Amino acid sequence: MIRVLLVDDQPLLRSAFRALLDLEDDIDVVAEAADGEEGVALAGQHLPDIALIDIQMPVVDGIEATRRIAADPELAGVHVVILTNYGLDEYVFDALRAGAAGFLVKDILPEDFLHAVRVAARGDALLAPSITRRLIDRYVTRPPAIANGTGVRLDELTNREREAVTLVAQGLSNDQIADRMVITPMTAKTHINRAMTKLHARDRAQLVVLAYESGLVAPRGL
Repeated sequence: MIRVLLVDDQPLLRSAFRALLDLEDDIDVVAEAADGEEGVALAGQHLPDIALIDIQMPVVDGIEATRRIAADPELAGVHVVILTNYGLDEYVFDALRAGAAGFLVKDILPEDFLHAVRVAARGDALLAPSITRRLIDRYVTRPPAIANGTGVRLDELTNREREAVTLVAQGLSNDQIADRMVITPMTAKTHINRAMTKLHARDRAQLVVLAYESGLVAPRGL
């Protein structure tokens, strides 16, 4: 059973998401919150698999709520998925930096929404290769604010792990990475998972952020 926490200050939207999720036999909405502070508290109380969190909320916004959840070792199993009205708005990259596993636009089709919840519950990042490339194009082309100051130990990675992380940051899928590195998709996934463990990345989304902020991959035009 996938346990979901809804955090959004708009009651109508919360009701709509809950109604959709409640129809699924393998999904259970364990709690709802109207602001980020309440959401963090309920995450600690219920330990959901997924926390669907709006960005713009009163008291504590979604980015800060995400940061607090990601920083709490007791909530390591909670995968935060950001809800946004605007797609790739100015807050999305900050949310990924804070520890979000991915993001969903609120006008998403119901079947895609349900699929996304299940993907996030497996621990996979909600960043398709096309989305990753758009993030890179729009946000990561800015100079990294704290490049090489993130505490990331790149020397702990093997050459193959570095290569795999670089390709992840370029927006390639596991199959594409396998083709590029002339290995199997399973081996590519193994390299990526080992790199995530060594870099203490919660998921693939955070691995992309770390790749740029550490200087492993240089933003275009710099």
